Amino acid sequence: MFTNSVLTLQRLLGFAALTLVASVGFPQDEEGFSGRAGLGVLATSGNSDNKSINANFDLWWNHAPWGHSLKGGAIKSSTSGVTTAEANSLAWQSKYNLNDTDYIFGLIAWDTDKFSAYDQQLREAVGYGRHFLNTEKHLLSGEIGVGARQSDLRDGTSQSSTIGYLGGNYRWTISESSQFTQSLGIESGSDNTYLEATSALSAKMRDNLALIVAFTIKNNSDVLPGTEKTDTFTTISLDYRF
Repeated sequence: MFTNSVLTLQRLLGFAALTLVASVGFPQDEEGFSGRAGLGVLATSGNSDNKSINANFDLWWNHAPWGHSLKGGAIKSSTSGVTTAEANSLAWQSKYNLNDTDYIFGLIAWDTDKFSAYDQQLREAVGYGRHFLNTEKHLLSGEIGVGARQSDLRDGTSQSSTIGYLGGNYRWTISESSQFTQSLGIESGSDNTYLEATSALSAKMRDNLALIVAFTIKNNSDVLPGTEKTDTFTTISLDYRF
């Protein structure tokens, strides 16, 4: 479970020292192609033998009135050679801007999680989005849509349902060197309601390098017996942008 891989303060300090490059994405508005990539590593030995790795990337291509994004991520953690967390995700979204504040979008997302109630899930949605705030310091957008979800459960069964989708992103540029971001996604269907939220604080170290501290919570309303509904994980890492 991700709950078993939440980093203690001691691990966070070790993670900060051993991080190579890292990882938390938020919407990008610049024209043309841009991206970010990351890799975080933690390894301890002695009284305990722990290894953790998280890697992800975000790619953006904006050519008005279109905007496209592709993001992916992976996390794996082990203790004394036993895997305690393993998850992967990939998502694509395309947007068509109707004007400065309104847009329509389509998205498709896939994820796997070896230690959750769901071996893998695939979701597709289309909908409407709006920028409620779009200033130099604050960006706030919300999305609403409908779609479908296909899920493979750990007990070997499968589910397929229509879903309603709600999403939101907030970005606060605190200063030239620091930024806070918050993302939220809710997918609700007849068999399950899935929520994922990520909070991240970044501090720029160089022009294209920043230190990131992030906390993510994932919740499923309906899970198999003996499975936790909520998983959380915390990371501290470096972010490289290009």
